[in-house]
Amino acid sequence: MNNAIYNFNAPANEPILNYLKGSAEQAGLFKELNRQLTEPVEVPCIIGGKEYFTGNTTDIIQPHNHRQKLGVYHNVTEKELDIAVNAALEAHKLWSDLSWTVRASILLKAAELISGKYRYLISAATMLGQSKNIYQAEIDGVCETIDFLKFNAFFASKIYEMQPGSTFNQLNKMEFRPLEGFVFTVSPFNFTAIASNLNMAPVLMGNTTIWKPASTSVLSNYYLMKVFMEAGMPDGVINFIPGKGSTIGRRILNDPMLAGIHFTGSNHTFNTLWRQVSENLGKYRSYPRLVGETGGKDFIFVHPSADPLEVAVNAFRGAFEYQGQKCSAASRMYVPESLWPQIKEILIEISHEVRTGDVTDPDNFINAVIDEASYENIMNYIGYAKNSPEATIICGGNGNRSEGYFIEPTVIETTNPRFKTMEEEIFGPVLTVWVYPDNQIDEAVDICDTTSPYGLTGAIFSRDRVAASGICEKLRYAAGNFYINDKPTGAIVGLQPFGGSRASGTNDKAGGEFNLIRWISPRTIKETFLPATDYRYAYML
Repeated sequence: MNNAIYNFNAPANEPILNYLKGSAEQAGLFKELNRQLTEPVEVPCIIGGKEYFTGNTTDIIQPHNHRQKLGVYHNVTEKELDIAVNAALEAHKLWSDLSWTVRASILLKAAELISGKYRYLISAATMLGQSKNIYQAEIDGVCETIDFLKFNAFFASKIYEMQPGSTFNQLNKMEFRPLEGFVFTVSPFNFTAIASNLNMAPVLMGNTTIWKPASTSVLSNYYLMKVFMEAGMPDGVINFIPGKGSTIGRRILNDPMLAGIHFTGSNHTFNTLWRQVSENLGKYRSYPRLVGETGGKDFIFVHPSADPLEVAVNAFRGAFEYQGQKCSAASRMYVPESLWPQIKEILIEISHEVRTGDVTDPDNFINAVIDEASYENIMNYIGYAKNSPEATIICGGNGNRSEGYFIEPTVIETTNPRFKTMEEEIFGPVLTVWVYPDNQIDEAVDICDTTSPYGLTGAIFSRDRVAASGICEKLRYAAGNFYINDKPTGAIVGLQPFGGSRASGTNDKAGGEFNLIRWISPRTIKETFLPATDYRYAYML
């Protein structure tokens, strides 16, 4: 028996490959892209380690080339959902009793497989299925996924070493139990790494999961599942069930052994899940843990002392990288009158330079939005701004869906700080700017704080450090991740734990210990060496 007490050292973040023209990594990636484009895949449900081909299939398409299929996936039915619940509960018996270092070793092997053997596989699937360019797929599908896996092992070691004190005649211990039941994980389309972490965070702590991937990210998520299995994940620990949310939710949320939900997606969907869980509280063995990261209406606040070039470049990248389909993407900006002419000029110049198109062309900075419904929603907001006397389109404003769902990076200037596109989440390449008088900074900060129901990310640009500190304090509840002189995107695991509050979620900070703690149920054990043998107090003797 190995009775060593082992702690994992803090890892380094996964290095980001540059994929320069003519490099070995670019050649390897394009070889894999070509393979996936020419070899359509058939994705089954994977339950208890077995593949289920239900016959109810949905096409997997490329958002930037919706005429070409990448394959099909099989939708789960009620029959397979029953099997998935039983598989998760059965696997819980083995998995929860394993040494946590054994569980961690499986995650670490998965990280090594993604870093090397399957790097191009995961990256190419993320590019083709979710329309991410080379860089965005590298930092998400590969690097952040690896970072979550490695850092979580380190964070878990810090949690498990926490123990209470003991005094004379007693020994006190803390046991970190997984939750009793299974965890339902609901992952989004926009980040492959989030899909991995929604499962692997609770799994590391001894839980088993039933995983509903987003319909538009099934390809990369399927390959993740295959990597987890190759890394040694026992059958039934993770059960992969693509399909309709209504079908899945109706069965899963009514099960008495639902122990928790790990969610990333829209505010509306999370509210619906929370409401349904609340209505079913009397059915459950335990109160389910609800952990969710939802929407955002993320801001950049520009102080009059800011550098216009720094603001414009970071606003463009923060708003338009991955077509603005990041929950952290800059969506509204507050700019002083004195700086707006320069910032506007640079934004327009950049918008004319960037190229839009297929992800397989490395020169394309902008790719497609995820699907037709998203395209329609975003274009409706742009159309609203075009027809409003309170708004002016500064650049962009056009879309084309003939071959892919392409929308130009669009900057809107509004005279109304509470204009529709300043308040509502759009989740696309749209940035709305309100210009405020330089002498009304305090009023502008108050407007920024109260305009949106969300509280995910935000940024302040200022060369006046004292002013930046003051604005940071005033906006303390407006953003769970706040940036000073940087775009409000790009949180790195181990460096900036990520999450927001208000309508943006439960703020359980993925990429830190906070999230992992939510997936355990501690038990305190007190052992007394010499129990009392007389009921009387000392002064009664």
